[in-house]
Amino acid sequence: MVTQAHATAPSAKRTYTHREILEVMSGLMLAMLTSMISTSVVGTALPTIVGELGGQDQYSWVASATMLTMTVSTPLWGKLSDLFGRKLLFQTALGLFVAASLVAGLSQDMGQLIAARAVQGLGVGGLSALSQVILGDIVSPRERGRYSGYMGAVFGISTVAGPLLGGFIVDADWLGWRWCFYVVVPFALVAFIVIQKVLRLPPVKRNTSIDIWGATTITASASALMLLLTLGGNEFEWNSFWTYFLAAIALLMLALSVLAERTAKNPILPPRLFRNPTFVLTSLASLFVGMAMFGAMIYLPQYLQIVKGMSPTNSGLMTLPMVVALFLSGVISGKIVTSTGKWKIFPVAGLLIVAIGLFMLSRLHVDSSEWLIGFDVAVLGVGLGLSMQMLILAAQNGSELRDMASTTSGVSFFRSLGGAVGVAAFGAILTNRLKDEMATLIAEAGLKVGGGGDVKLGSPDAIQAMPTPLKNIVLEAFTRGLETVFIVGVPIALLGFIATLFLKELPLRGSTTPPPAAPQPLSKDDLVLAGLLLELVAQRVERANGEPSALLTAVARMAPEDSGSERERARSVAQTVLRPTSRALLAQAAPAQKDLVTGGIPQ
Repeated sequence: MVTQAHATAPSAKRTYTHREILEVMSGLMLAMLTSMISTSVVGTALPTIVGELGGQDQYSWVASATMLTMTVSTPLWGKLSDLFGRKLLFQTALGLFVAASLVAGLSQDMGQLIAARAVQGLGVGGLSALSQVILGDIVSPRERGRYSGYMGAVFGISTVAGPLLGGFIVDADWLGWRWCFYVVVPFALVAFIVIQKVLRLPPVKRNTSIDIWGATTITASASALMLLLTLGGNEFEWNSFWTYFLAAIALLMLALSVLAERTAKNPILPPRLFRNPTFVLTSLASLFVGMAMFGAMIYLPQYLQIVKGMSPTNSGLMTLPMVVALFLSGVISGKIVTSTGKWKIFPVAGLLIVAIGLFMLSRLHVDSSEWLIGFDVAVLGVGLGLSMQMLILAAQNGSELRDMASTTSGVSFFRSLGGAVGVAAFGAILTNRLKDEMATLIAEAGLKVGGGGDVKLGSPDAIQAMPTPLKNIVLEAFTRGLETVFIVGVPIALLGFIATLFLKELPLRGSTTPPPAAPQPLSKDDLVLAGLLLELVAQRVERANGEPSALLTAVARMAPEDSGSERERARSVAQTVLRPTSRALLAQAAPAQKDLVTGGIPQ
């Protein structure tokens, strides 16, 4: 049957060359490098910052504030980019990040620093989510593996450059920890200029509908959960009014967010995404990856600087094996995916290796060698490199193109949520274990400590300057507390491993454009019209008197040039192609009137 393409078939999206993709990637990677360095550069400086500004109990909030705002804003950035354009929102996030970095460097107490870090997290959320969204817009899933490897490389470079840079800044007397926030500003300005020049995306369809109610309820639910995990056991007892109140608020806001997303015109997280098993499983796996990864990376510097007595610079160097392993595993796995189209094995193996790496870290103690520490963190890096980018790739490949931004932002949201919850939960575990272990060890040693038995913990240098008996107690208490932190991460990583086992390995799409609409059959009127037109052309050709004619020339081209003169070839086509096709079309339109041609047009 003769068919035609549906009239409302979507127009093809632009196809980008490899060079154009690399130009766009340069801007994305520079911006990502800036935001990731801002996170990792503070990691090695946090013990010193907390020691100077005070408040070991607020240690986790310096990281958690950024993680929380990054988490709750991630899906909102994706939706806003659908409404107002990727480039505008990307540059907005970059500008917000720069302003917050400057304010963080000027902070005079922990409250100001935490507030500035919260605003900084808004910008980081936009940069991390929109980088993946833009990559999904311009690169097909089949080719995305190789470019995802580049994004993973940025993560690796920033992870090693950040701690090294942070350690150098803290160790340099003429700089100080405040420059950990100032140093990213020049990078961000260069990234802004590069993006303005190379990032050229087609305009998006505008819509003024923004899911404010959904954003509010999601933010409130995540914030209540974070407050519960951070303050519980410190500011109030776990079995208290505030525990139940915050838990109730978190559950209530979660229920309201589900209602808001089901009724919103343009929801931040469309409910249809949760009917997609690939999205659900990759989100769960990303949640557990975030908990394990950020929980380990935030508290590893405390072990290195406090327990092992390393300088901030040397503690940054100790993360080098993890970064190299993460970089190599991410790039190699990306190339394998591009060449084979097979991807499932990598997140499955990656989450299992993450669990193994966390277990190995939990076995570290005061006397562990640097070689053992380096090997353990390298194992963790291999697992992270195999899993992080592949989970986003799997989610994007399993989603409809209209949901690309929401899917990418959604998976990033759950990974960030896992990171925020992991940092807060692990911080609560460490704080409570540290308090209990120190009390136990002090009692066993029979030491008399002023201040009601509480030991005031300052910077790593201050701890190293303590009297030997008390310093040994502090170091042992930190070792035991961090052992618990890492061992708790093992079952969390295994839950992510189980989630990836149930992923269905869908074939990777080879294009970023939607498939053409299914051909639609011609109506009877169309068949009659086409048949009559072909018969009319055949008659005009047969009546031609040999004079030059555009119609005669066009029809003659349908026959081989060596089969006669132009007129002979045209008449042959009319008799053997045009007229038989005309009769077939008319017969298909009106089977009972097969003589319609000869009866309807004079011969």
